[in-house]
Amino acid sequence: MKARVPSRPESGARSPVLELARELIARRSQTPDDAGCQEILSARLRPLGFRCETLISNGVSNLWARRGEASPVVCFAGHTDVVPSGPLSDWRTDPFVPTIQDGFLYGRGAADMKTSLAAFVVAIDRFVAAVPGHGGSIAMIITSDEEGPATDGTIKVVDRLRARGELLDYCVVGEPSSVERLGDMIKNGRRGSLSGTLRLRGVQGHIAYPHLARNPIHLAAPAIAELAAIHWDDGNEYFPPTTWQASNVHAGTGALNVIPGSLQLDFNFRYATASTPESLRERLEAVLRKHGLEYAIEWTGSSRPFLTPRGRLVEAANDAIHEVCAIRPEISCTGGTSDGRFIADICGEVVELGPVNASIHKVNERVALDELEPLARVYRGILDRLLHAQPTPLK
Repeated sequence: MKARVPSRPESGARSPVLELARELIARRSQTPDDAGCQEILSARLRPLGFRCETLISNGVSNLWARRGEASPVVCFAGHTDVVPSGPLSDWRTDPFVPTIQDGFLYGRGAADMKTSLAAFVVAIDRFVAAVPGHGGSIAMIITSDEEGPATDGTIKVVDRLRARGELLDYCVVGEPSSVERLGDMIKNGRRGSLSGTLRLRGVQGHIAYPHLARNPIHLAAPAIAELAAIHWDDGNEYFPPTTWQASNVHAGTGALNVIPGSLQLDFNFRYATASTPESLRERLEAVLRKHGLEYAIEWTGSSRPFLTPRGRLVEAANDAIHEVCAIRPEISCTGGTSDGRFIADICGEVVELGPVNASIHKVNERVALDELEPLARVYRGILDRLLHAQPTPLK
């Protein structure tokens, strides 16, 4: 098929993706409030033959929608919640009044990730219109808890689906994966995250009488240096090596003449599939014991890595991007965590594919107008390749 290069619309150009994205951005859905976004999506999906189910967990709203009963099941996943806007005075426009300026759509959630949600729906609408009797099933998982603690969102939907025996074959998560232009990178996995709070015990005393005290700052320093220097693993062809980082250190009473009696250190591992949470915990504690430290650790968070090797979904995304954007994406596992880690428990192949991520979580979040329709066409192209033997002409 001949590659299509996206054209640049005029500043005021309209498209179904733009109109739906603006409707979603106008909802003040600061995590974990969905603010009605999921009902907007459901209202678009029901006429297409989707069964839409709302799942509530501790006030968090989640949407599970499915069209069809057969396999393979192709799922699109994302979130309606957004991070706080920050000081309104720093924004060039109201973050919840979607605004077009200089070829961009501005607003909180424009890139992360209401544009992806709009493109999902438009792509599905066009695909169903072109191939109403398509094979397999199309599904959507939408949460309002991704930007929060992520304890009552996608993970709860996955638990419900697993209990019912509903599994997915392929899933596209609409996270903003692109770096400089649409489609230049897709994520086929993410590193795991393991956090902890370390508390070291010393003996408090007067700073003029150090022989009567034990300074936990001094005791901790050699162990911290060793942990920072450890080569935890080599990574693999998809993942960089595991890293350990200290994020916060607190000790002392605030007085200048008091040796503290304790120290608190917050830390995090970002780890590859070459290591496990169990092995990392064991190796870290071995260092602490080696230095004779009196300590306690509270492991405060753990997200396992997921990986989708090159297969049908990665190739479908690769080919769809090449057709629409005339480039081949880099396949990467860089970045933080996403809800893909939960979906991977019931889905054999998961990728993240979405807009440019340069402005996410920042003031003046934005997405380029000339990438809105191409994004929907990429998603449509993935559906063609996974659920229809002969790709239909993209519109």
